[in-house]
Amino acid sequence: MAKQGDSTLLNNIYTDLYITQGGSEQVNTEHEVRQIEVASRRHEAQEIQVECTHLFEAPEQDEEIRTVLTKGVAGIGKSVSVQKFVLDWAEGKENQDISFIFPLPFREMNLKEKEKLSLMDLITQFFPETKGLNLTRNQFKVLFILDGLDECRLPLKFDCNETWRDVSSPASLDVLLTNLMKGNLLPSALVWITSRPAAASKIPPDCIDRLTEIRGFSDAQKQEYFRKRFTDDIQANTIIDHVKQSKSLFIMCHIPVFCWISATVLQNILEEKRNNDVKNTQADEISKTLQESNTEDTPKTLTQMYTHFLRFQIQQSRRKYDGEYTPDVSWDKDAILSLGKLAFHQLERNNLIFYDTDLEACGLDVYKASVYSGMCTQIFKEETGIVLGTMYCFVHLSIQEFIAALYAHLFLDINKTSVFDHESTEQENRNETMIDFLKTAVDKALESDNGHLDLFLRFLLGLSLQSNRRLLRGLLTQRDGTDQSNKEIVRRLLRGRLTQRDGTDQSNKEIVQYIKQKLEANLPAERSINLFYCLNELNDQNLVNEIQTHLSKGSLSSGDLSPAQWSALAFVLLTSEEELEEFELQKFKKSDECLIRLSAVIKTSKTAL
Repeated sequence: MAKQGDSTLLNNIYTDLYITQGGSEQVNTEHEVRQIEVASRRHEAQEIQVECTHLFEAPEQDEEIRTVLTKGVAGIGKSVSVQKFVLDWAEGKENQDISFIFPLPFREMNLKEKEKLSLMDLITQFFPETKGLNLTRNQFKVLFILDGLDECRLPLKFDCNETWRDVSSPASLDVLLTNLMKGNLLPSALVWITSRPAAASKIPPDCIDRLTEIRGFSDAQKQEYFRKRFTDDIQANTIIDHVKQSKSLFIMCHIPVFCWISATVLQNILEEKRNNDVKNTQADEISKTLQESNTEDTPKTLTQMYTHFLRFQIQQSRRKYDGEYTPDVSWDKDAILSLGKLAFHQLERNNLIFYDTDLEACGLDVYKASVYSGMCTQIFKEETGIVLGTMYCFVHLSIQEFIAALYAHLFLDINKTSVFDHESTEQENRNETMIDFLKTAVDKALESDNGHLDLFLRFLLGLSLQSNRRLLRGLLTQRDGTDQSNKEIVRRLLRGRLTQRDGTDQSNKEIVQYIKQKLEANLPAERSINLFYCLNELNDQNLVNEIQTHLSKGSLSSGDLSPAQWSALAFVLLTSEEELEEFELQKFKKSDECLIRLSAVIKTSKTAL
């Protein structure tokens, strides 16, 4: 879209995605990042790979595939796969037996929710040049692509909608779409539906002939992406090596959007170092610059990566619109607050696509939203669809989660109260402390049925660290130990018995200890694993290191493990560098508890003894 900046030819940047046949038909209640983390442990040898261009080719000659459902987490490449499929068809390369392809994104069809129209009317509104076309003639093979089922705001009442077969008779959009997917309307037409995993269950299994899953980039494809992005081999190798050093970052690179974020941030850091520090060094010395930089300079956690990304995008915006080239970022706090409020409240509702009414409900002026989308094109964007209507979204769900976490900290700084109390009827100023706020956030995330606050919590905890807040100086309050929940710390600080850094460290230790207390409870495996990623954001590896030491010495007695140590053991086994070809459960004490605690490890291993 021209409004969003310069266009790039898809064929120049497209990297093949890893798409597999089938997948679980059960509703997955994990956060999507956890699903990626689990998928990264699967064995490619056990899976049937499907090429995007051959989705409708049946493995057996006597089979017929009419409806394909492709699922994948946000930003994994579903819409880009649709674009590539259509492009290859339009260029005469693939699927030439298809006469017409009609891409119908749910985010745009939502705007027609209250209208009554026929299927032909719907097609004509999206593609006016098809007016007068008779699709019921058998000479035409037609494909409908229903992209983004998770963005659909229609009820999709498959069980009680009336049967509809006439393509020329008007009905509600819900009736039209359910009958198209069931095969009542245009039974000879092909249908391709894409969806995030949580929404895929809206389609009854008997309406689907083939289920596929986009898994994003394999490890080899991650490297291919970076090598396509950077023609300089030294720069590409440097960035690949750095991402590989952090397990959490490398796993996230299964998501193409995260590869793009990482490439943007690390390229900027490399170029700054080249310009400022190493102008006259040799190439082999340049390749070491990322590895030699300290924690503040080079992102090693998700929070650091997204903080650098936000800083870079704001700086780019200032240079473009204001001609400002200062090394420090001049923050527009009002803009961050407005976008943050939208991000947080829509995250609570699990919405990724917003319309004018959603913006107004958050007190965000539609004109301001348009301005923000023009200034922050890589963070927040405005889209005008084929049909008349405007939609807004963050470039990726994880960016929305980061901005929501940043807003929560800003809200606490300004109002001295938590965003979680926004519905409270109490008018008094609770003067909530950072520790109370973080503890509440941990509790809220653990209460979530589908883990939709898991990544938000990781960002929230990461932004409480002084080292990360320093990157946001001028936006967030710099906490130097004088604004802690423990009054005794402050008194001791004033008496000179603690340094300011000690006070801050003590505050971090308090939330770390609270998380470890939660790990002592009988939490579901997915919740406890996320808490270990939270500890990683807080730079605390004690439990994990303790278990790794015992494992290396062979001195681990599973009968004596506490619940937190059991969780740490599962986390270590799931995130180890070695593939779980064969998991020897018999090495541990035979018990029901052992089987239950390590069930997540058993599921991801090829065989278990």
